[in-house]
Amino acid sequence: MTRRLIVNADDFGLTCGINSGIAHAYAEGVVTSTSLMVFEPAAAEAAEMAAELPGLDVGLHAVAPAEDGWPAALDEQLDHFLDLTGRRPTHLDSHHHVHRDPEALPHFQRLAGDLGIPLRGDSPAALLTRFYGRWDDESHPEWLTPQNLLRLLDKAPEAEWLELMCHPGYVDAALRSSYTTEREAELATLCDPGLREGLEARGFALARFRDLARAT
Repeated sequence: MTRRLIVNADDFGLTCGINSGIAHAYAEGVVTSTSLMVFEPAAAEAAEMAAELPGLDVGLHAVAPAEDGWPAALDEQLDHFLDLTGRRPTHLDSHHHVHRDPEALPHFQRLAGDLGIPLRGDSPAALLTRFYGRWDDESHPEWLTPQNLLRLLDKAPEAEWLELMCHPGYVDAALRSSYTTEREAELATLCDPGLREGLEARGFALARFRDLARAT
């Protein structure tokens, strides 16, 4: 059985360096999809870049509301996504998985259902989150090698569809995050030719959320 792997890069729009890294991981690596943070400083640039990369899926990476609650926050973020990109998101997820909160989840499910798009963790695509190189306030670049990523995929659920969550990017002065050099390590791995060969040898075909939506 051919297994479909969606490789989604979070945090599109966070900084110009993140945007460039994600675009590079799409053009030269295995990234097939990204999620846009619509109110971050580099969101407009990200949308412009996405317009030049029509094969790249772009979803909405929602952030938690400050005051107004989830219905208003999601509507506002979707409206801004449409204004920036001129198209509907191909999928829906959230920063730091805030949509998994029991109070938030029904609102995300409603929006995903209205749009007819997959919601992270609530679709046929099994979510892989362990390709991440920092925990307990320590960096773990050894976790971000091509060999370890392939090992993680070897242990993945036996599902036809998988989503690999990742955070590639270039570190620049505008980045305000505890996750910095790890992003560049992810980028190097996602663009490693040996990774693509390893995926093919394991029967994985790269796919996008638009493919998943059509299939389901």
